[in-house]
Amino acid sequence: MARFYSNENFPLPVVLALRELGHDVLTSFEAGNANREIPDQEVLLYAVSTERAVLTLNRHDFVMLHRASPAHAGIVVCTFDPDFPAQARRIHAAVTSLADLAGHLLRVNRAS
Repeated sequence: MARFYSNENFPLPVVLALRELGHDVLTSFEAGNANREIPDQEVLLYAVSTERAVLTLNRHDFVMLHRASPAHAGIVVCTFDPDFPAQARRIHAAVTSLADLAGHLLRVNRAS
């Protein structure tokens, strides 16, 4: 299963559902990085240093970071979806379809 680092804007219910699906998810709060206004570049650097893929709702900035430097453990950008269990299942399906998340940018959008 995947190792994730969830950006502080990422919904905790999705984190909990991903954990139930067997993923290792570290939140920014658990890492001591919440409410510190850490720049996105540093969020990505922290994820790289802990060998975790970033989970975020901040699509624009993290897509730009991926394009500038694709050497990372993975980035999963999502649209907000109030159906948290469904969002977790879509993330799970997307990441388990790959042998390795490293260097990949995955877009997981809300179901239409």
